[in-house]
Amino acid sequence: MAKGQGFGFGLGKMKELTEAFKKAQQVQEGAKRLQEELDQLEVEGVAGGGLVKFYLSGNQEPRRVEISPDVLGEGADVVASLVAEAAIDAYQKSTATMRERMEELTGGLNLPGL
Repeated sequence: MAKGQGFGFGLGKMKELTEAFKKAQQVQEGAKRLQEELDQLEVEGVAGGGLVKFYLSGNQEPRRVEISPDVLGEGADVVASLVAEAAIDAYQKSTATMRERMEELTGGLNLPGL
């Protein structure tokens, strides 16, 4: 081994590695904060022109359902269909919000799978 070469891992590479660890730590801390924020967030899904509302957290945890008395006379099948439609709407909005927030958190890091 030539003098001064070490293991081929020069100071420039050490600096890059240190920066990569710092970025990873920042992303980890940001992800923890994001999880907490998403848990507090409430996303509303609607169906039937607002007759049925379905609420999820930003982490897709069901919170509550609101059904207008105006729709109750339409029968169980109609109410069930509107609840499902509102749930799907809330889920799509919630996942879109989560995706956007994760992109903000990891922007520019070129992380695979994100």
